[in-house]
Amino acid sequence: QVQVTESGGGLVQAGGSMRLSCTVSYPGNRINTVTWYRQIQGEQRDMVASIDAAGATDYAAFMRGRSTISRHSENNTIVLHVERVRPEDTGAYVCNAQVTVRRGFRRVVESFWGQGTQVTVSA
Repeated sequence: QVQVTESGGGLVQAGGSMRLSCTVSYPGNRINTVTWYRQIQGEQRDMVASIDAAGATDYAAFMRGRSTISRHSENNTIVLHVERVRPEDTGAYVCNAQVTVRRGFRRVVESFWGQGTQVTVSA
């Protein structure tokens, strides 16, 4: 069973930095693209940053230039580092992993979500 677990949230002062981790447990499966989303209460979930299996990255415009997403294969962790955080960065940060899993005799790509980690940026 694939599990996605986020950590690193909490209270951050505006102008500071935050480091969020997403750990994907995947016994025998391949992790493809991993994406961080930000969920603000009552609003839609916005893509923040993503990284694919080859290491190619993509960032939302509001994160570009002040954030870095990276993969650490040794412990199946994807790290999102954000600098110069702003009050509008406040929200629940949720990780999604696209994982190739075995279903019977087939291998299919399935989507797995974590529970999220709350980040609150104080002005």
